[in-house]
Amino acid sequence: MHGTEAPSAWISRWSHLVPPGGGVLDVACGHGRHLRWFAQRGHAVTGVDRSAEAIAAVATLGRAVEADIENGPWPFAGEQFDVVVVTNYLWRPLLPQIVDSVAPGGVLLYETFAAGNETVGKPSRPDFLLQHGELLRVCTGLHIVAYEDGYTDRPERFVQRIAAVRKPPDPSALPARYPLDATG
Repeated sequence: MHGTEAPSAWISRWSHLVPPGGGVLDVACGHGRHLRWFAQRGHAVTGVDRSAEAIAAVATLGRAVEADIENGPWPFAGEQFDVVVVTNYLWRPLLPQIVDSVAPGGVLLYETFAAGNETVGKPSRPDFLLQHGELLRVCTGLHIVAYEDGYTDRPERFVQRIAAVRKPPDPSALPARYPLDATG
């Protein structure tokens, strides 16, 4: 059943960077596998998707917003979240709004298909494939904790992934410690 699959290993691996109880925005949330996962851990969750069916499936978890974010206004103007999650979705015109939606001290967890995927399956159109280093360029101004750009065979695909933190605005603060694993 959609929405009951395990969360992305990338999302679960880096979720320890999210402040306890922090607010979550899942962009193009689908049937809510990441919303469910974060809600079960005590986070206030918000999901957005253009599918009425998907939004109905996640409505009991928290705030569920049906919106065509590719053709309409960004429904979260002026809002920021402790974590913004994006998986298997790319619409380049929204990248600035997605990054701007990360609160100070908050995290961007992004994972989607990359160039090369056209050799192994769908998506195959360049419009839906990140170019080499594209997430790094999009996240200029954020602290990059982890980044991957390559191939995986489970399932077979080319992906780009990033875990990036918006530093709090206090320049006198000690350097933040972003553990590279949940046990550290």
